[in-house]
Amino acid sequence: MSAQAPVTTETGTVTSTETRPAPPADGGLRGSIRRNPLTWFFTLAFALSWAAWTPYVLSENGLGVWHFAFPGSGGATQVTGVLPGAYLGPIASALLVTGITEGRAGLRTWRARMTKFKVSWRWYLVVLLAVPATLTLASAALAGRGPALPPAMVLAAFLPGLLIQMITTGLAEEPGWREFAMPRMQRRYGPLTATLLVGALWGCWHLPLFLTEWGGGPHVAWTVPVEFIAMTITFSCVMTWVFNKSGESMPLVMLLHTGVNNFFSIAWSDMFPSLSDGDLAHALLLSTTAAALILLAATRGRLGLPAR
Repeated sequence: MSAQAPVTTETGTVTSTETRPAPPADGGLRGSIRRNPLTWFFTLAFALSWAAWTPYVLSENGLGVWHFAFPGSGGATQVTGVLPGAYLGPIASALLVTGITEGRAGLRTWRARMTKFKVSWRWYLVVLLAVPATLTLASAALAGRGPALPPAMVLAAFLPGLLIQMITTGLAEEPGWREFAMPRMQRRYGPLTATLLVGALWGCWHLPLFLTEWGGGPHVAWTVPVEFIAMTITFSCVMTWVFNKSGESMPLVMLLHTGVNNFFSIAWSDMFPSLSDGDLAHALLLSTTAAALILLAATRGRLGLPAR
């Protein structure tokens, strides 16, 4: 039975009271998502990805509870084991919550950010050059020597590898963390707090993967995921600055993210053969921390977001 609200009407000198059904409350699941879009986005992103990663974690590629292994070797198993959950979580959650809370207008805004390639060519040049340069300097500091010249095949594979990373890692993660979460978090908490929160959650989202060969396996030291989460927080400062200064260009943000992955996947081991996988994590944390501190000081914590 629906509640009824009194409505008073006047006809000449006669006043009468009618009853009409009150508008329905915005209840149920859809109402909850509309009231708490960020909570629902993060909850769904974690739940969907972690559920999809469960077979990979339990397989021989992880804890070994289930006696089967994902086909392939090395990075090939990560494509079949990691990528499905990466796609299912952030991007699917962002699209679902945007569609429910903002409808077609919100999806058009989402698409506009995702296809905003029109930014100054200088931005693309800065990202393409600054990422390998910064990572090279940090790695050289750890190695105590300059980099070796990578083979011609490595140089030839660099740009194709970057394109593949854009389609896989960039497209799987950034439409959720940066495109959906950052604008809403910045409006609520300001740029610095929003960046710290998104960076920490982004890092924690990866935690089950540290039980697999992706992150070192079930016996990995606890310091490894801790260092990784510290890196996602500092790296998020850089990504927020690029996001804000480029007018929320997601292709540029994705290029920044995948530039790091691509450098370490293709060129790093040939340039610094004396360094280990642990040194790779140290180099990444060192470079992102230095960049974050510079940007925080230069922008006084605004990270490129204009003052209101």
